[in-house]
Amino acid sequence: MVQQRELTPSDVPAASGMPMLGLGTWQNDDAEQCAESVATALEMGYRHVDTAQAYGNEEAVGEGIARADVARDDVFLATKLWIDNLASEDVLETTRESVDRLGVDSLDLLYVHWPAREYDPADTLGALTELQDEGLIERIGVSNFEPEHLETAQDACEAPILANQVEIHPLLQQKELREYCEGEGIELVAYSPLARGKVFDDPTLSDIAEKHDASEAQVSLAWLREKGVTAIPKATSEDHLRDNWGSLALALDDEDVRRIDDIGREDRQVHPSFAPDSW
Repeated sequence: MVQQRELTPSDVPAASGMPMLGLGTWQNDDAEQCAESVATALEMGYRHVDTAQAYGNEEAVGEGIARADVARDDVFLATKLWIDNLASEDVLETTRESVDRLGVDSLDLLYVHWPAREYDPADTLGALTELQDEGLIERIGVSNFEPEHLETAQDACEAPILANQVEIHPLLQQKELREYCEGEGIELVAYSPLARGKVFDDPTLSDIAEKHDASEAQVSLAWLREKGVTAIPKATSEDHLRDNWGSLALALDDEDVRRIDDIGREDRQVHPSFAPDSW
């Protein structure tokens, strides 16, 4: 594999204070396994942990952070407000509950999980701004927002929107959204950056992986980094955590990037009934 030296947190590029490689925890709902995988990741060098109210694992994520021999101030911690909790009073109440479950004093980033159900731009984002003023959250983010949702949110929110977390990977490249966010100074965070395992079956990615003695996962994560996108691959085993971490040592050349850019697939893996109509 590509890792030829011991990588450290200083090897992780950062976007606006957010490390560009993090740990996703979706479906990591076994409490002990979740806590142990978070602790293992942090002690390996990860410094960005992502969860959500809907994942049902905030308490276990907090236990993993407490268990690791890493200072809380060194961890970038994010969670997401579920679509039933987006009315202003629910935003305030459930965010405090999330903070309590996580066992921390504040969050580095709080996302609106989807622009759906109880979401109202002025009401929801106004409550997030209030939480920011109180010091309970450091930064505001959104998730699964298309350009039209982002434009409305920016108009409604008094504070800057740091990030938009969406599905991005070499098989769903989101070029239009990437260009919009770059122009607006909004960081993109990629969930499902390995297309739920489909990257392992793509011949272009396999060929580039073989060229670099790397894995397809590492190639995908390196491509996202080349595009300025923060990736939060989920992983529970130490082997998978280490393989994803090793992507930091992989440098794709211009030809590699061009070949991945030309894959030309639109394989969206996440499409719930409440997804934006424009998907």
